[in-house]
Amino acid sequence: MSTATLTSKGQITIPVAVREALHVGTGDRIEFVEVEPGRFELVAATGSVASLKAMFGAPPKQVSIALMNEAITRRGAASR
Repeated sequence: MSTATLTSKGQITIPVAVREALHVGTGDRIEFVEVEPGRFELVAATGSVASLKAMFGAPPKQVSIALMNEAITRRGAASR
């Protein structure tokens, strides 16, 4: 198990083995995701937004902004 020490400025140095396993380096971003109260997961946020393009394929049907707004309005009215 790797450990790190928190500095007075709230900083830590991520151990080399962890950085290598996450494939992160200088300037890369790390996200801390709370998986349950008091327990966090470290996630490398190194992918580009462009890599998400077409992740789910083409949408089955095109929907206009006007239709989206109508659906939101109907749903909001139904929840009252």
